[in-house]
Amino acid sequence: MADINRAEASDPEFVDRRQEIRVVVRIPGRFSLASRRDINGNRRQYACRAVNISPIYMVLATPVNGPIGERVIAYFEELGKFQGRIIRIMSGGFVIRVAATDHERDKFVRKLIWLEQNKNSEAPEVRMHKRIVPEDPLSTLIFSDGSMMGCFVIDMSASGAAVSADIVPEIGTAVVVGKVPGTVLRHLTEGFAIKFNELQNPRVIEQLVIHKC
Repeated sequence: MADINRAEASDPEFVDRRQEIRVVVRIPGRFSLASRRDINGNRRQYACRAVNISPIYMVLATPVNGPIGERVIAYFEELGKFQGRIIRIMSGGFVIRVAATDHERDKFVRKLIWLEQNKNSEAPEVRMHKRIVPEDPLSTLIFSDGSMMGCFVIDMSASGAAVSADIVPEIGTAVVVGKVPGTVLRHLTEGFAIKFNELQNPRVIEQLVIHKC
């Protein structure tokens, strides 16, 4: 996540953005890449998080990357649908240049102004579900054969976690996310849900689930 949040510091393409509106956020969403398809030929969807947004650029934390120039479609409940192409790849995500008309960009600017003014507002409707959204969403999956794969933890609770990765294990598959063993319970649009073998302490769950091997 540190690499993602520091994207602007080392990329000359960001120099001209100093006069633009930029908002540092943690907005969950989902995305698809043109080159990644399921067995039916449809675009696979993955979870993501917008961590830095301007009217022209969007920095996404993601479980998988695509090549420079790859076409991306991203959707956020708070912002809507976006399309663009990857202009930079980083550890744990990438930057896209948002494709939009001047009118669409003007509307987006108004949304960004609202986000900047309200990003610290409380959201009790989210907290009611007692789901924990990790500060750093990137972790590791370990399978019964000893193989490992990076993953994106969408959210978690004492009993399980929602995960997005470049694989969708069969329901019933035993897997360890970070340091916590569990079983794949169901499939989601952008990933799958894992039920922990034992209830976890909410106070330390993030330290256990978010672990990179």
